[in-house]
Amino acid sequence: MKPRLKEKYEIELRPNLLKQFKYPNYLAVPKVDKIVINMGIGEGATDSKKVASVCDQLTLIAGQKAVTTKARKSIANFKLREGVSIGAKVTLRKEKMYEFLDRLLNIALPRVRDFRGVSKKSFDGNGNYSMGIKEHIVFPEIDYDKVETIRGMDISIITSAKTDDEACELLKGFGMPFTR
Repeated sequence: MKPRLKEKYEIELRPNLLKQFKYPNYLAVPKVDKIVINMGIGEGATDSKKVASVCDQLTLIAGQKAVTTKARKSIANFKLREGVSIGAKVTLRKEKMYEFLDRLLNIALPRVRDFRGVSKKSFDGNGNYSMGIKEHIVFPEIDYDKVETIRGMDISIITSAKTDDEACELLKGFGMPFTR
């Protein structure tokens, strides 16, 4: 069974973008290439159990095994050594990416406290969008009682769009709640 947002993209969003931006063919229409979810852990250098628990929670949220990220260089002021695990990340593609995007837009973002929409200023100039969530417990997969510490996460949506306007229209079509 195809994910709901993938069908929406193929049936209504792609033809609308083709007309709106006057692309030469369907292959030139921008699409979402991948979604990268990242959680950093400040205390990861001192306690490896926290890194493991964050990895497990990120695996639950994404529906795909999370990979630990390691420090690239040592920083004495942060008590950080090169090669120590300091976070976790997941790269989603294809069906899992559309399923996560659907859950993010329709379940997680409306559960964020005092949510008024996401900023249009978070595009990078090349059509990619990044956002941060302060509490990872907004995802229904996370059992609040089993969470020791509430952590934030970064979500980057990488598109094949050349400009921010094209990517903004693509994400609006999926239902991204941008502020005015």
